[in-house]
Amino acid sequence: MSDDRIDQRAADLLPEERNPGSSDPGAQAAAILADSDEREEDLEAAPDSFLEHRTSGQTVTPGEGTR
Repeated sequence: MSDDRIDQRAADLLPEERNPGSSDPGAQAAAILADSDEREEDLEAAPDSFLEHRTSGQTVTPGEGTR
């Protein structure tokens, strides 16, 4: 895990992640990212689910979708 990725995540902690007693946002961000990476790698954790990855070019832009 890169330091830049951790630093960016630490800077972007959500309000509920900013625990008033948290003295190390970098360590907190590293733990959040490690958990996220583990969930993405462990597709066996939810065998009945489907994980779909799309690029931004594969999404529908506003106005192109149906209603």
